[in-house]
Amino acid sequence: MNIKKGDTIEVLSGKDRGKRGQVLRVIPSAEFVVVEGINLRKKHKRQVQTQGRSLTPGIVEFPGPLHLSNVMLVCPKCGEASRVGRQAQGERRVRVCKNCHAVIDA
Repeated sequence: MNIKKGDTIEVLSGKDRGKRGQVLRVIPSAEFVVVEGINLRKKHKRQVQTQGRSLTPGIVEFPGPLHLSNVMLVCPKCGEASRVGRQAQGERRVRVCKNCHAVIDA
């Protein structure tokens, strides 16, 4: 996968098209990413009492998953959404921006 936790991405399609955010979680088996502040979902929580404490009820907002095909990595150097390549650097393989050829992994 070319996107990792902590990367900044840009949404390519959907209701949040053009927005940028930081990746909170990557789900490689299903090819999904969860991005902070994007694809927000709402869940209604009921008040529950357990062991004398009560959990606060209400509507909770949380980010839902996005498919990898709908997002693109933003290069930290040039600041543009770009495709990602792989390049051997010594014994390691690093991610490289296809626009400016800058190394993304430090």
